[in-house]
Amino acid sequence: MYDNNNRKPGGFQKRKYPFKGASDRTERPRRDFNSSSTGPKNDFLSGNSRLPERKPFDSETRRSDSDYSFRPASTNRGPRRFGNDRRPSSDSNFGGRDSSQNENRTEGNYNRPEGGYNRTENRSSYSQNRSSGGYRGGSSSYGRSSGGYRGGNRGARFSSVINQSKYIKKGELVEEIPYVAKYEFNDFKLDARVKKNVELKGYKNPTPIQDQTIPLIIEGKDVLGIANTGTGKTAAFLLPLISKVLANPNEQALIIVPTRELALQIEDEFRDFSKFMNMYSVLCIGGANIRAQMYGLRRRFNFVIGTPGRLKDLVNRRMLDLSGFKNIVLDEVDRMLDMGFVDDVRFLVEKFPKQRQSLFFSATLEKQMEGIINSFLTDPVKVSVKTGDTAKNVDQDIIRVAPGANKIDTLKELLNKPEFYKVLIFTRTKIGADKLTRELSTAGFKADSIHGDKSQFKRQQALYKFKNEKISILIATDVAARGLDIPNVSHVINYDEPATYEDYVHRIGRTGRAGKKGNALTFVS
Repeated sequence: MYDNNNRKPGGFQKRKYPFKGASDRTERPRRDFNSSSTGPKNDFLSGNSRLPERKPFDSETRRSDSDYSFRPASTNRGPRRFGNDRRPSSDSNFGGRDSSQNENRTEGNYNRPEGGYNRTENRSSYSQNRSSGGYRGGSSSYGRSSGGYRGGNRGARFSSVINQSKYIKKGELVEEIPYVAKYEFNDFKLDARVKKNVELKGYKNPTPIQDQTIPLIIEGKDVLGIANTGTGKTAAFLLPLISKVLANPNEQALIIVPTRELALQIEDEFRDFSKFMNMYSVLCIGGANIRAQMYGLRRRFNFVIGTPGRLKDLVNRRMLDLSGFKNIVLDEVDRMLDMGFVDDVRFLVEKFPKQRQSLFFSATLEKQMEGIINSFLTDPVKVSVKTGDTAKNVDQDIIRVAPGANKIDTLKELLNKPEFYKVLIFTRTKIGADKLTRELSTAGFKADSIHGDKSQFKRQQALYKFKNEKISILIATDVAARGLDIPNVSHVINYDEPATYEDYVHRIGRTGRAGKKGNALTFVS
């Protein structure tokens, strides 16, 4: 054994043990606890007491994790943590809790019916009201609506209830009576530098929404603007806000949008209108490096453009202080509420001072939105220049797929036609978008996809290639259905039917823009 009287400062000194079969090497013999040799066996804890005899392993038995008893291996234990035979009883301690704590624990899988849960049963206490989509945007127990993270799909409404007759409408290039604007851009009380940049953009006469809202915003009134997509809502609020900042460099504005793509588009417009003005903005969106955004918020800025989730995150990190902001813009309000951002928007608006100017813009206005909007606005002026649900110059039709037929083959036949030169295809799910992209790419088509699970860099890259005609097909979920201005889209194809008619309106709004003829096709069964 160890010689306590002959040891080194670093610990015990090893000695050579003369035993049968031992060599001259320095080591300690292994102790056989199951040997029948007599003599004291030190357990290093209680002196010379004997250690308990170890039972040999038997393949027909296995040790229980709770009481170290043995039972047949064929016993059905179920899941490791919550198996049928591991259900906590009222007189047992589970996980170190007393019985009262076990009985009062209602969340999770602790209180289960006799025999445990079946995997196909509805565990109402744990998964109540949950559908595909995750927390933000997913119908969950947290009270948010369906749709996945920041603009995903709405799994709770997969079954379409839209009358198929609404998908059929003959488009016409109607020569509409041109709108007679009350003002020209030079007539607005805008800064001269802003007017110069407007001229460089090639704008001559304001659109109806611009003509009616810009004077109201300049006067400092709260505005609720309702207009079709592609009518210039972005310039309607950017131009007067930029001029307001030029008059007072301490002014700051927050612009909240539902999707990253729309935020990027607004930032591009801002750069064009604020050229040569020494004015800066910070883009705060999910999927991008938050450290770079935090660095931008430490520098001088006048505009913050972002999505609700990332903005709330930055506020909670105390990197964004909204108490000094006196201007707030919510673009595509209906989409934000539909995606479940209402709680985040409320959180951000509550951080604003009471004396502020609020501007809300949307393409649709539902009754359920009016109460929420009125709680955010103060004596708003409602401006509605909406001309109809869908553009008159979009030719709409359906494609019936027979039961058992392969829908992808029908799609490939359409895409091979020369008139389908720039096609935007909408699917219901992110997985479906990726799968369709792989199948079309394998068939030789130049296709890419965008959805909520893709990184921001890949989404921007796909949009850039589609806008600049590097690819001819873009597959997307409803993340691209709102606010995006993609020029010269020849066809919009609804590979999966939309969840609501409002979604359908915004999908087909990507074609037939700027007075051009558009086409929309919807696959139905």
